[in-house]
Amino acid sequence: MKTNEQIQAALEARLPQMTAWRRYLHQHPEPSFHEQETARYIAEQLREMGCDIRTGVGGHGIVATIRGERPGPVIALRADIDALPIQDEKDVPYRSTVDGVMHACGHDAHTSTMLGIASYYQSVRGELQGERRLLFQPAEEICPGGAKPMIEAGVLEGVDAIYGVHLWSPLPYGAVATRPGPFMAAADEFTVTVTGQGGHGGLPHQTIDAVVAGSALVQALQSIVSRNVNPLQPAVLSVGAFHAGKSGNVIAERAVMNGTVRTFDPQTRRMIRARMEQIVAQTAELHGAKGELNYREGYPSVVNDAGEVDRFMRVAAQLPGELQVERSDMIMAAEDFAYYLQQVPGCFMFVGAGNEQTGAIYAHHHPRFDLDERAMAVAARLLIAMAEDRVGAASGTAGAG
Repeated sequence: MKTNEQIQAALEARLPQMTAWRRYLHQHPEPSFHEQETARYIAEQLREMGCDIRTGVGGHGIVATIRGERPGPVIALRADIDALPIQDEKDVPYRSTVDGVMHACGHDAHTSTMLGIASYYQSVRGELQGERRLLFQPAEEICPGGAKPMIEAGVLEGVDAIYGVHLWSPLPYGAVATRPGPFMAAADEFTVTVTGQGGHGGLPHQTIDAVVAGSALVQALQSIVSRNVNPLQPAVLSVGAFHAGKSGNVIAERAVMNGTVRTFDPQTRRMIRARMEQIVAQTAELHGAKGELNYREGYPSVVNDAGEVDRFMRVAAQLPGELQVERSDMIMAAEDFAYYLQQVPGCFMFVGAGNEQTGAIYAHHHPRFDLDERAMAVAARLLIAMAEDRVGAASGTAGAG
């Protein structure tokens, strides 16, 4: 393979094209499970490169396969392609042209990074060992997600390792981070419905107030993390929405609340759900009301392979540009990359994309979210380095790329 410096130069030369791809996708976002035109655009770019592609994988997914002329491991790299139902409020030439939809999490840049990787690998096919399988995955943002359907469609068959990155605005450009073991949380959703008996606001004794019962329930649910979860196990239970009533002088008959549970430990996850079922039923009954819990399990925790994280620490430190290599804290955000890691060894990594000078300071899922587009070249370089070091390890010639 090429030297570190040659690969770096090749990717930096592709950065303008990656930027153009990213800005086109940013202007034409599509939400989860509706990425028809996004997939068509990606397939068009890959065909122009001469890639062997498979479309319609697990929905709107695409797999690009680049086979070397020499035998070796099969390495999968993954990018997500979907946008979010958020109105773009940025004042930039490439702002979303689709009302109420925007790439507010960086998936446009993930896709463009992977297209840059495809372009690079196609240019060095004769030097490759084994196979590079590039996964363009739909529907990461909404459960049940796109990873499981792609796995069911066979994208991991024969794969020896898988790597993925998330361009991460809380980290500054030039920093990269991950951690071994549990990295990102399992994320579940719940809806609680409290049904009482409505009536006149001046005659509360003739009613069963769903607001009072629901308020007590919100408070009681907080005791699960503070009093039932092992303090050494991270967990979050948040009620984010509470809807009840329409008038100030009417006792509400019904209250509905929605929230999320975030955990890392499977046993803690099961315990929280069981305690919620008990508390919802018993607290509502205490107030004469009826409580119903609808609990929906989401993505499992992202659990990185310890050996692959060791590879990251070593490989990232060797890359040109003197990257700031960090061991990340656990992150309570979720990712369906977790499903891939349940099947094969791999590593999910953060690449810093924040930049105060360019206005890339807003959180993911914010209407003014943006990122430092130079981070795409860093992400591409890191993914290639991880893949080639894994191939080198299999052949006894491990190096940074």
